[in-house]
Amino acid sequence: MTETEQLDCLALYDRSFVDQLAEATGSKRLEAIGISTLQINVGRLCNQACHHCHVDASPRRTEIMGPEIVARCIDLIENLDEIRTVDLTGGAPEMNPHFRELVTASVRAGKHVIDRCNLTIAEEPGYEWLLDFLAEHRVEVVSSLPHYSAARTDGQRGRGVFEKSISVLKQLNARGYGSDLPLNLVYNPSGLFLSGSQSELERDFREHLSQNYGIVFNSLYCINNMPINRFLDALVRKNKFQQYMETLANAFNPATIEGLMCRNQISVSWDGYLFDCDFNQMLGMPAEIRHIADFDARAFRERRIATANHCYGCTAGAGSSCGGELAG
Repeated sequence: MTETEQLDCLALYDRSFVDQLAEATGSKRLEAIGISTLQINVGRLCNQACHHCHVDASPRRTEIMGPEIVARCIDLIENLDEIRTVDLTGGAPEMNPHFRELVTASVRAGKHVIDRCNLTIAEEPGYEWLLDFLAEHRVEVVSSLPHYSAARTDGQRGRGVFEKSISVLKQLNARGYGSDLPLNLVYNPSGLFLSGSQSELERDFREHLSQNYGIVFNSLYCINNMPINRFLDALVRKNKFQQYMETLANAFNPATIEGLMCRNQISVSWDGYLFDCDFNQMLGMPAEIRHIADFDARAFRERRIATANHCYGCTAGAGSSCGGELAG
C-alpha cells in the first residue's frame, strides 16, 4: 500500500484514537515535551526483508541518506545540547556509507549512540569491521530477536536468521556486550496479540539464551506490531485488520501517554524530512516543521504531535516504544 492508502485504511476503523485520547486526558492534542533523542533513519536498504517490518526495508530498496542530509544531522548533533541520544535506524543502518561518520561525530559530541542492528549484517561480506567499530565507540546495540527458538525467529525474519543471530550475539558478548557494553534485544509478537509481560518474557529469554547458548544481554524490549506497511498488508489480506485494531483499541492505556517516544524526539528520514516518530515517518505524516533545512529548536520543542489510529499500537496494554514498555 502507498502511504495514502495506509492512512485511508487506518481511517476506516470505526473508533478514533484522537477521541479516546480526549476522553482519557481532556484534550485532543498530544503535545511535545522535549527533543532529547535524534532518531535518524539512514535509509531503507537492508540485507533482510522481515515479514513484520514497518519500514518495508529490503535488499532492493534504494533510499539512502546522502552527504548533504548527513551533514545537517551532524550539525544538529554538534550544536543542540538538548539532544542526548542519537538513535540510528534503517533498514540496516550499517549499510549506509556514512554510518561510521555519524557514529564518530555523535561520540565526539558526547552523545549516547544507539545502533538498531539486525545482527545478521555482521555476517555479510564487507562488514567484518562492524563489531569492533561498535565496541570501540561504546555504541549501544539494540537487536531484533523475535524469539529464543529458531523456528519462530526464522518464521518472522527468514531462514537461517536465528543461527546467524546467535553467532553474532556470541561475538558481541566476547567484546564485552551484555556486561561492560549495552546489548538489548527486541521482541515482537508473532500473531494478532499484544506483547506479554516484558519482565516475564525477559526472564524466559535470559534463561533460554544463557542455558542453551551461553549468551547474556542487558534488557529485552517488547514492541507491539504496528499496523503499518507489511504487517498492515498481511492484516488486510487475511481479513484480520478490524480484529487487530479492536485488540489495540480495547487495550488503550492512558498511563502510556506521558512516556510516548514521539513527545521527546526528532525523527529524520533518509531525505531530510522531519517526523514525530519513525511510525509517522513510514505513513508520510510530517511534523509541523517539515524539513531539517528549516529546523527551529524552540518551535519543534513546542509542536503538536501528529496522530492517527496507528497510535493505538504504542498506547495498548503496557505501551510500546523503541525502548519497550511505557507503563507497568
